[in-house]
Amino acid sequence: MPHYGDYQTEIYFQGLHGVLPKYPVDFAGLVARAQAAMPPSTLKYVQGGCGDEHTQDGNAAAFKHWGLIPRMMVDCSTRDLSIDLFGMKLPSPLFMAPIGVTGLCTQDGHGDLAAARAAAATGVPMVVSTLTNDPLEDVAAAMGDTPGMFQLYTPRDPELAASLVSRAEAAGYKAIVVTLDTWVTGWRPRDLNDSNFPQLRGAVLANYFSDPRFRAMVGGKDPKSDLQTSVMTWAATFGKVLTWADLPWLRSLTKLPIVLKGICHPDDVRRAKDEGVDGIYCSNHGGRQANGGVAAIDMLPGVVEAAGETPVLFDSGVRSGSDVAKALAIGATAVGVGRPYSYGLALGGTEGAVHVLRSLLAEADLLMAVDGFPTIKALREAGAVRLPA
Repeated sequence: MPHYGDYQTEIYFQGLHGVLPKYPVDFAGLVARAQAAMPPSTLKYVQGGCGDEHTQDGNAAAFKHWGLIPRMMVDCSTRDLSIDLFGMKLPSPLFMAPIGVTGLCTQDGHGDLAAARAAAATGVPMVVSTLTNDPLEDVAAAMGDTPGMFQLYTPRDPELAASLVSRAEAAGYKAIVVTLDTWVTGWRPRDLNDSNFPQLRGAVLANYFSDPRFRAMVGGKDPKSDLQTSVMTWAATFGKVLTWADLPWLRSLTKLPIVLKGICHPDDVRRAKDEGVDGIYCSNHGGRQANGGVAAIDMLPGVVEAAGETPVLFDSGVRSGSDVAKALAIGATAVGVGRPYSYGLALGGTEGAVHVLRSLLAEADLLMAVDGFPTIKALREAGAVRLPA
């Protein structure tokens, strides 16, 4: 039976023929290479966090004070990393988190399609952002048989929101992930110092420009024919402030599972469950939206406990396969990765992203093998230990 960890063997055997990995297998190596490959404006947008970036840095650093305790004399020669999520049988717990400038991460400006093809090649689902450089239908088609989820930045115009959700459902997406913490952007010094906000320059707005309701909002013309008016129309409708009172309306838009992204407090988890939400997405937006907060991984235990049987998705600070394993041990149902696959896209498009995803899965798989966890259930039952400060 093949395992994700077999990627390690593949790399070593290629080395016998003088073939070294084309791309780094570690996050630090990816960062170093990406800094040389990506345009400065895109690099700063991908790397930048909110304020002095303390929360962003803390997200990644916090994984170091969680540890796994190995269990020996367990047969891990066969391992199963598959999960069930919203009726989907997925081969692994990994997914690609939504990133609003994925389209800009490849030189041809079609990074969303490249990421979707990486999903098709690896079986790793993609949560597709509302902000893409290619229409959501094209991105869904590029994923092939691998399922995707659509992340909604809820617009102020209710007809536009309904149109985007309807299109996602028709295109075959399996869930609607509603982002709660980005009705306004946080204070991002790296972008502010360069006055760099790609959307105001017309980037990653393909889902709006291709939408019939948005076209009606700009007078029925091609939005690109008057870019300034179209961008200002987008800016005026982006970012509806959502409250619990909006949940019935959101539910009325689709039959798909609804996942709330940005839920970090147990009381909010319990309220979401009471309101019939299908999934909780524990995330602080990678530290890009609010500074001064608690690291996401440190909030995950409380979220998982309050969620009970409700699936919990997680992202923020995931940089390695061991990070993935720790989040699973704490109780996450599925774990999202962001910046690493963006760097992979920048270095090699689909091929680079596939390499990053395979590397993350290989490390997680091998860690589970060595530590005595043949299944995610076994890993979760063992749990993770909070280490002394």
